[in-house]
Amino acid sequence: MSAGRSADGEGVSERLARWIGAYRPQAGLPDEFLDADGRPRGAWTSLLDRLGTLPEREIMARFVSAERHIRDAGISYRIYGDQREHAWPLGSLPLVIDAPEWRALSEGLVQRAALMEAILADVYGPGRLVADGLLPAAIVAGSPEFLRPLHGVAPPGGRYLKLYAADIGRGADGRWRVLADRTQAPSGLGYALENRMVLTRAFPDLYQDLHVERLPAFFQAFRQALAAGSERSEPRICLLTSGPFSSTYVEQAALARYLGLMLVEGDDLVMQDGCLHVRTVSGLKRADVLWRRIDADYLDPLELNPASRLGIPGVIDALRNGSLVMGNMPGSGMVESGALAAYLPRIARALTGEDLRLESPRTWWCGDPDGLAHVRDHLDGLTLKPAATPTRGAGRDAILAPPTIAAERARVLEALRDRPFDYVGQEPAPLSTMPGWERTDAGLRFVPRPFALRVFAAATPEGWRVLPGGFCRISERPDVDPIEMRLGIRSADVWVLSDTPVDAPTPALQGAPRVRRIAGHLPSRAADGLFWFGRYAERAEAVIRLVLAHLVSVGEAVVTDITGDVRAPAAQRLRAILAEWGAVSAPGLPTAALAQEALIGREIHGSARAHVERARRNAATLRTRLSGEAWRVLADLTDLLALDEGRDFAEAQLLGRAERALSHIAALSGLTQENMSRAAGWHFVDLGRRIERAINTCSFAMSFAGDEASADDLGVMLALCDSQVTYGARYMQGVALEPVRDMVLLDPFNPRSVAFQVEAILRHLDDLPALSADGIPESHRRLAARIRAEFAGCEAADLDGVAMARLESDLERLADAVAGRYFPNGPQGLRPEKLVGLA
Repeated sequence: MSAGRSADGEGVSERLARWIGAYRPQAGLPDEFLDADGRPRGAWTSLLDRLGTLPEREIMARFVSAERHIRDAGISYRIYGDQREHAWPLGSLPLVIDAPEWRALSEGLVQRAALMEAILADVYGPGRLVADGLLPAAIVAGSPEFLRPLHGVAPPGGRYLKLYAADIGRGADGRWRVLADRTQAPSGLGYALENRMVLTRAFPDLYQDLHVERLPAFFQAFRQALAAGSERSEPRICLLTSGPFSSTYVEQAALARYLGLMLVEGDDLVMQDGCLHVRTVSGLKRADVLWRRIDADYLDPLELNPASRLGIPGVIDALRNGSLVMGNMPGSGMVESGALAAYLPRIARALTGEDLRLESPRTWWCGDPDGLAHVRDHLDGLTLKPAATPTRGAGRDAILAPPTIAAERARVLEALRDRPFDYVGQEPAPLSTMPGWERTDAGLRFVPRPFALRVFAAATPEGWRVLPGGFCRISERPDVDPIEMRLGIRSADVWVLSDTPVDAPTPALQGAPRVRRIAGHLPSRAADGLFWFGRYAERAEAVIRLVLAHLVSVGEAVVTDITGDVRAPAAQRLRAILAEWGAVSAPGLPTAALAQEALIGREIHGSARAHVERARRNAATLRTRLSGEAWRVLADLTDLLALDEGRDFAEAQLLGRAERALSHIAALSGLTQENMSRAAGWHFVDLGRRIERAINTCSFAMSFAGDEASADDLGVMLALCDSQVTYGARYMQGVALEPVRDMVLLDPFNPRSVAFQVEAILRHLDDLPALSADGIPESHRRLAARIRAEFAGCEAADLDGVAMARLESDLERLADAVAGRYFPNGPQGLRPEKLVGLA
């Protein structure tokens, strides 16, 4: 290979020329890649010099690897109002910014964050801005984000804002401008972290060579900022989410995992004795800091929105008495108002003595007569947007651009006449562009794509600290606005290039936590999810084993009549169980059709696929507790059972798929046993599996190990319990009823027997916390002990159909008793303390 040429024979200069030769920014729009003279900017030149040395097939292979990692790690997002998860769409190129420009941008961001903090302190305090005529009272009082119950409440810890974010874009003059302030509950920080992890995994060499600024120091400082002001030296910090159907739940889970926070929902929390507590399986535990990621209006149904089911009744009292530090304080969203932008420049001069370094597009509030007159006179050249924060999910769709205004001029003028204070007029702020890949017959090339950048600043005890990066969204089409994530929008990492080599982050020596070996407390809701994760995984395995037994163990003995119906007794019983469990639509289906429904039927609620998908949904609420390897196996299993949907498969193909699925479940079980810390979370996963396995085995035994069981029946029983090898090594004379019953029900050495499960269940319950202080075992422990006592005094001959049915019923009752004791949605889920003040 000659100098300057890569492995594919194409020279670096030739490749770069092909990539950028047809790159044409849109007229009138600034571009991040090319300057006004059409030359690549310095930061991009550094990236291209190194990227160009890689053959295109290697570049694409690295991005394929990145997409695979995204899928395996379960990184996803939801579009507002859509319950489906979409794989995270990472863009193919990072946005690169050089050090001098980033310093200027950071200074402007710090100034603006401090200004927002000062405005909130005034609005919820002395009100001098209104009194001095710097801010119209109607903008404050008329904002739905101004929360009157918080007026006069000093923020515990001294800060209204723990985290400030701003959506920015480059204006036509080349200067960055703020398109929107984000102070309510800024999102995107977790996705910025995920983007960095994925892209540096794909291009570690570029990341090192370009001296990209690291992110860990910011996150460490932010965690310390959250804890600042709490009453205890080692506070318990919780991240409050609205749950797995939140559009940003995955990034919330990623942040909780990375920062070591407890991920909680409203039902996990309760006020008691003036303090906020987390419901855990060990009882109520004090919460010192709450980083909320729900809108403030939903935070407290007693004092704010009474229809909310996301918040915590009475939590505002914890802010009044100073027992809880919250980021960001409820009511912080008031400064997101579009109307505030019209007055921000003069407020900045009054409070700081400086002009804004990061300005918004020029804005006029139509509630002011002069502002309304200007908007009417210049309507054709302005955008019209809501004065208050737009409805959730509306984003930039709530903005009327000049073409829309021209087409609906009469309606717009009528709205301005009837409710002028609801609108602001603003100079148009078209987004600048950055390069994205486009595939052509000749190979890859760069094309300009509109983008928006969200940047973050954290309020640390040492002052505001800016994340050296950000959350970038890119539109795949020039006419689609990328302000919010939706279909057609991709994300990109943001690389801030340092002037000097960047040292790898080192652990902090000051303020490091003391060594401890306790695993922390498990919220009741998380215990519920872990328990059902285990149960659903075991149900999927049971269905797969039924299918395998039907295709293999019974296949040789199947007899069909003239219609093709299966008439072998064992096969009929297998089909009956599958039908009873809802794994097939009808027991009389042909063998291949029946196996296909039971394995991969999408609309079949009891199919293996349905149970795996439920297990994954439960796992989605537990992203902070499952390893990356477990996620990968679960993703592979989900894909395996959904592959080639709509095709009809032959029995041999279904057999192979069932065997592979069983291997995946075995791998998942192994990872659970080997990778999960032996804390309460592991106990609940394994407890769910043990209870479900014992119940299923009893169900199998009633069908295949009854008093009239045939040799075929007993062979099926051993297959369903994966005990053929063990039985064959112990008994040489062939299958017999009592030895089979003993092995699958009573043998304490067989990890598939019911007795083995019962002993494991008792060990788990002994290791879980007990709330009773009187020395009397709780009801679920008494029930488990009684089941074990029955097994201890039982022989195989005693276990007829009646005894097995009673045992199955007792195990079901035990599962309910565990749920009632530990889980928020059990029989005692609506507890008295949750109803305080609702009468």
